[in-house]
Amino acid sequence: MITLTDNAVAAIKAALYRASEPAEGFRIMVHAGGCAGFQYSMGLESVSHEGDAIIERDGLKVFMDRGSQPHAAGMTVDFVTGLETSGFVFDNPNAREKCGCGKSCK
Repeated sequence: MITLTDNAVAAIKAALYRASEPAEGFRIMVHAGGCAGFQYSMGLESVSHEGDAIIERDGLKVFMDRGSQPHAAGMTVDFVTGLETSGFVFDNPNAREKCGCGKSCK
């Protein structure tokens, strides 16, 4: 399904720790939008839904809905920290093209 780097796991765990509402895990979605046709979105999630794939790593649960699964198969999610920006980076082998911001693909 997808691979989470150690940095991504640490960033998600930090977000769960800082959350004002309790969350069971983290949701990653691929849906229509963005400048290249599809975009990634993420957020804390309190429950899984029917049809979700559940990826577990180091006590962390990541949920992905059925519609996102084919678009994200084989994807690696990383978290990078740079001089000007920090954030999640998606290396998706299914993307034919990527936009300049790295947050959407075709």
